[in-house]
Amino acid sequence: MIHQLTIDTHGPACHEITGQLADWLEGSRVRDGLLTLMIRHTSASLLIQENADPEVQDDLLAWLDRLAPPADHPSMGWITHRYEGPDDMPAHLKAAILPVSLQIPVAGGRMMLGRWQGVYLVEHRRTPHQRQVTALFQPVQD
Repeated sequence: MIHQLTIDTHGPACHEITGQLADWLEGSRVRDGLLTLMIRHTSASLLIQENADPEVQDDLLAWLDRLAPPADHPSMGWITHRYEGPDDMPAHLKAAILPVSLQIPVAGGRMMLGRWQGVYLVEHRRTPHQRQVTALFQPVQD
């Protein structure tokens, strides 16, 4: 089974998509298997991260900005790819260090995430985007 999620973003943020994925799995009446996710973009990422305290996502985004500030920051003068603005190449750098695909075991129709884990689309660009995440469920072969 393949499913396409579309997520509207409005600047750098962690968008939790756990509920959308759970709803799709529940509606599909799947049981046991493996869920594979892939984001179809080069300036956004996927991540399994804590979903209990929103400060975790805020700190993660702040850390990423410290690693790769906008191209107009004095420390980023070496960047040549600037065609889509000062956040373009730093977004590609962030996507290069975070996952763009995930695999999650599914048992009894539920993702086997830990108590405080959620699945996130991490937007790295400042401008609004419509992001697509492809989900593939592969059932366990008996």
